Amino acid sequence: MAYVAGVDSSTQSVKIVVCDADTGAVVRSARAAHPEGTAVSADAWWRAYQEAAAEPGLLDDVSAISVGGQQHGMVTLDESGELVRDALLWNDNRSAPDARDLIEELDGPQAWADAVGSVPVASMTVSKLRWLARAEPEQAARTHSIVLPHDWLTWQLGGRAFEPTTDRGDASGTCYYDATTDEYRRDLVERALGHDVMLPRVARPDELVGETPDGIAIAAGTGDNMAAGLAMGLTADEAVVSLGTSGTAFRRSDQQSHDPSGTVAGFADASGAFLPLVCTLNGARNLVATAALLGVGLPELSDLALQAEPGSGGLVFMPYLEGERTPPRPDARGELVGLTLKNMTPANVARACIEGVLWSLAYGVQVLREQTGAIEAITLTGGASQSEAVRRIAPAVFGLPIVVTETFESVAVGAARQAAWASSGTMPDWPVPVLSRHEPSAADERAAAEISGRYREVLGSHFPQ
Repeated sequence: MAYVAGVDSSTQSVKIVVCDADTGAVVRSARAAHPEGTAVSADAWWRAYQEAAAEPGLLDDVSAISVGGQQHGMVTLDESGELVRDALLWNDNRSAPDARDLIEELDGPQAWADAVGSVPVASMTVSKLRWLARAEPEQAARTHSIVLPHDWLTWQLGGRAFEPTTDRGDASGTCYYDATTDEYRRDLVERALGHDVMLPRVARPDELVGETPDGIAIAAGTGDNMAAGLAMGLTADEAVVSLGTSGTAFRRSDQQSHDPSGTVAGFADASGAFLPLVCTLNGARNLVATAALLGVGLPELSDLALQAEPGSGGLVFMPYLEGERTPPRPDARGELVGLTLKNMTPANVARACIEGVLWSLAYGVQVLREQTGAIEAITLTGGASQSEAVRRIAPAVFGLPIVVTETFESVAVGAARQAAWASSGTMPDWPVPVLSRHEPSAADERAAAEISGRYREVLGSHFPQ
């Protein structure tokens, strides 16, 4: 029996899964925590990987490994390949004004969308490069090369014996890589940082780029969303909505998107196609915060939410507790709007929180549909999808059939599937574990329209057009 390994190097931890290369069944796994914060030393990711990989027997008989890493993080290296400073992570908003400056300098958002498929926001690597040049010019001058988190970990896995590599999926999240022509836009790097730098070689999605000191073949790896897309085996008419630390909505497409509103990022996927994607900063942690506010646990929050009617009695929860990326409102704050003596109940607050988090992604699905064509169903995944209230409220927000996956490490499994593909030359057909299916009722469809309209009304002129 052949085994392959996949690594999910995420914001909060590293997860390693070992899968049967033929069936995708997870046979072993391990994890280790990452430090908290939005600026973290990349060395911490390598130490966490080593801690997880030290689990006895974890990597026995593994023939190939691949890394799915958090997107956008800026890892700066000097001329000798050593770290210049802590990496700025995707959820670090300090570069928000730099994103705005770059948009203006390149003649507006349409010019960026045309050039690289995405419009800069604070999350994007190009914005973080401009922040570095503005806020730490000496560190910027020392920076000889820029890599992404998955690139860094892949390089460490190979003992730095080969040149740093990336893939077109992760590279497309930098805002200085054109996934249509498969070329870096070095002029945009220079515009942001003030000088050119070394950038990782872009490997094919099915390429083996090296091997570990123990002889395990290393595949190209990719970004976390792209790896999750591989695990989901996306079909043409569906979108995936993932509710983890952040929220994402994405689909597979044969064409790159070029959305000047910045709502849809025109990413590439890990199969050679494209992955238009909407990302929100505010995912499952909104539910955790609301449960703490109400003095209950997450199971009780779910029970409370299901006691309320769709629309939460007119109560609107703006889910911007950490600012927001989509719409680009980095300085926004969460709000409870429409409170009355009648609707100010724990049940309505609980349901409004869940409706708000889901609504922000339903808006993203709507824009995905406008940009890329019909979407007939949603696959719901991520930690928060295991909430009974989330599963049952989702059809009343999306107004579409919902398939909920079982809890599984989709990024790590997707990376393992890439490793199996690269090592065998054939993409394996692995099943997606389905927990439940939910069809929207006529009442759900009416509620979806009402909830969307209410949020548009509250956001007013701030609502993306």
